[in-house]
Amino acid sequence: MPIPPIKPSPPAHDHWRKTHLGRLMGHALRRFDERVLVLMAHNIEVPLALSNLAARGQVSAAHIHITRHLSLQGSRLTDLAAQAGMSKQAMGDLVDQCEAWGLVTRQIDPHDGRARKVHFTEIGLSWLQAFHDAVTQAEAEFRSAVGPEVATVVALGLEAYAE
Repeated sequence: MPIPPIKPSPPAHDHWRKTHLGRLMGHALRRFDERVLVLMAHNIEVPLALSNLAARGQVSAAHIHITRHLSLQGSRLTDLAAQAGMSKQAMGDLVDQCEAWGLVTRQIDPHDGRARKVHFTEIGLSWLQAFHDAVTQAEAEFRSAVGPEVATVVALGLEAYAE
């Protein structure tokens, strides 16, 4: 005679699902990236077409992956995808969009003629500078919101955890 399966009992409470560290870090990252995009959209140094794209929500946090991870010497698509934690196909789609917007270009890798590397264009370097300025301001806003001591502890803790 088979033994009937035991039904798991639900937890007594589920507030932990909204307050666990992973969820809080995810919300904080989304908020930070959204703020960076808003700041970039209002940066007068950003080319107007890109500023308009950012202001209309056409540039997303996903596009920030390219800005964060693309080496100044250029990167292969597979390396970009790995660093961003994305599939090669998804990163390829983002690179295609950024190429259409004039942020990046694909060039033959001088060390391997079969491979191509993604490089920032001149406009892309302006975008990168605007990203730097926006990140700097968003970090200052974070420090102001939580206090310098908490901001330092958060930064040290995240740095240690990420390694």
